[in-house]
Amino acid sequence: MAKKVRIIVGFDPGLADTGFGVIAAAGSKLVCLAYGSLKTPTGVDLPTRLASIYEQAEEILDKYKPDLIGIEQLFFCRNVTTAFQVGQARGVVMLAIGQRKIPCLEFTPLQIKQAVTGYGQADKKQIQKMVQMTLGLEKIPKPDDAADGLAAAICAMQGSSTLLIKE
Repeated sequence: MAKKVRIIVGFDPGLADTGFGVIAAAGSKLVCLAYGSLKTPTGVDLPTRLASIYEQAEEILDKYKPDLIGIEQLFFCRNVTTAFQVGQARGVVMLAIGQRKIPCLEFTPLQIKQAVTGYGQADKKQIQKMVQMTLGLEKIPKPDDAADGLAAAICAMQGSSTLLIKE
């Protein structure tokens, strides 16, 4: 009997760039289908930028029809304005997911690092290298946000075992 292939999309929300990654999983075998960044135009108002993120997220979800989503939770940073904007970007992605009723797992940055590298304090380069190795990619995915989107997808694939990690 053939293994069921699941399509998993990961998102790393941001206002200027929302990273995404799309993987196919059949058992423990993972294949990268796509990755990139949902970019928004600078110099336009916030509602226009959020609408752009929403529309681009819809395109990804409608094209790949994922079985599962992994999305990074907002972590607090020093700049409150940036945190609010990232939260709003995350909200419009979550809206697109919710409208399609796709199961969605949310992960802290620590949980994603732990799932991908085995070390919760891993730096960006370590995460990028492990994403590359895990998916058998010829080169490290660029931009950085795309590698983070792929990492969120890998974390979602691992599912409930990752949810048990304590911060």
